[in-house]
Amino acid sequence: MKALPILVSFLGLCAAGFAADAPSAKAPNILFILVDDQRNDTLGCAGHPVIKTPHIDRLAKNGVRFEHAYVTTPICMSSRATIFTGMTEAGHGYTGGGFPATPVQKMDVDSSFPVLLRSEDYRNGFYGKQHVKFAEGKEAALKRMFDDHKVYGGGPHFMKQPDGSKRHTADLIGDRSVEFIRSQPKEKPFCLYMSFNIAHARDGDHRPGIGHFPWPPAVDGMYDDIDPATPRLGDPKYFEMQPDFLKESLNRVRWYWRWDTPQKYRINMQAYYRMLSGMDGVIGRVLNELTTRGLAENTVVIYTADNGFYMGERGFAGKWSHYEESLRVPLIIHDPRPDRMKRNTVIPSLALNLDLPATILKLAAIDVPEKYQGRSLLPLLRGSTPTDWRSNFFTEFNSSNKKLPDWRGVHGKRYTYANYYGQKPAVEILYDLEEDPDQMNNLASDPGHREILNRMRFRTESYLKEYRRPEIMKLKVAPK
Repeated sequence: MKALPILVSFLGLCAAGFAADAPSAKAPNILFILVDDQRNDTLGCAGHPVIKTPHIDRLAKNGVRFEHAYVTTPICMSSRATIFTGMTEAGHGYTGGGFPATPVQKMDVDSSFPVLLRSEDYRNGFYGKQHVKFAEGKEAALKRMFDDHKVYGGGPHFMKQPDGSKRHTADLIGDRSVEFIRSQPKEKPFCLYMSFNIAHARDGDHRPGIGHFPWPPAVDGMYDDIDPATPRLGDPKYFEMQPDFLKESLNRVRWYWRWDTPQKYRINMQAYYRMLSGMDGVIGRVLNELTTRGLAENTVVIYTADNGFYMGERGFAGKWSHYEESLRVPLIIHDPRPDRMKRNTVIPSLALNLDLPATILKLAAIDVPEKYQGRSLLPLLRGSTPTDWRSNFFTEFNSSNKKLPDWRGVHGKRYTYANYYGQKPAVEILYDLEEDPDQMNNLASDPGHREILNRMRFRTESYLKEYRRPEIMKLKVAPK
């Protein structure tokens, strides 16, 4: 097993504590790291007993980790559009392959966080998986958002090079990111967006004995000697509890691709672990380069994922549905500047991918557009929870694929609600997370929870009215 790069000096910066929010003499640099298909518990700092992610773990130790971070739509395309635009799927209109596959509008690109950063003299770079359609075209939009960009799509993880060799896209993203940092003018702040297609599977590769998760070569052999634990909710009884439309969904189809035999499960889990550790090594390279160039002490690092991921739980693979495994993601923020944030802290407040653009703009002291539908996380980072901080949030999934059922709902700290409105009749799901954290007992038909059900129905429709922009999106109307 090849050793991962070791982060030497990037993070030994600030003792725990908090002081007044004094203005910075220099605008901070921002390193934004987006991972594909990673749920909240698949990091060493989140308590995973096997996966080694030392560089990410150090970010958490010297910063904050959000224990309850979620996406509002659990699919790559829409989640990434939300991060660009600061709007829910109902707001930006991009369902990503669903109905009506509306591209993100030009006016949303105008108010996207990269465009606003550039307007304040930030130099922006983007490298990796892009996965969003824009009304003006991908290249035109990216050129307005970024000074330099290179898209590595969701296709082959290994790309052929001019000399005939093949290199993993994670390593290519690392190369371009290091080059971007080396070419950074000292007088300008920068925003570097590293967008990995790790740990997305190669869905089309169904060859027996071949794992679906191609990892970077630096971690060849890693985890060969471990036998991955079976999913905690992997007993067939948990699948049998699902409604028929989920039993027949793509969640189940892809379970047969990856997890349905002990051999497949072992091969794919080992490969998935390697992917994440390999990515951690690439991140370590970039963090070391920041240190070498004297940029680390003024660079805020944000690490998160575009959606969660089923690894055999409930008899499922993929994401797309209403369960915690699908919606919950890692979120780590490290601001090395003195007295700017708590250290080695786990924050329990609800945080969303929807909040990230506002947070980035606030870090750069740029006004947040009124149309943004999230909130800056800066008060939470600094140890102060606003009295009006959210206790629930809107969730949705819209698709024209019959194997991906449509739903929308509200996720709260105690109760979570989903309305699968595309079913005939609509199927409602209500869980009490306090009494039933594994989401087993659907209370939607329980007379004792009728008032709560009605409240969640009303909140869902209220959110939809608040967020939806009818001029660009023709969402199906939920049954009354």
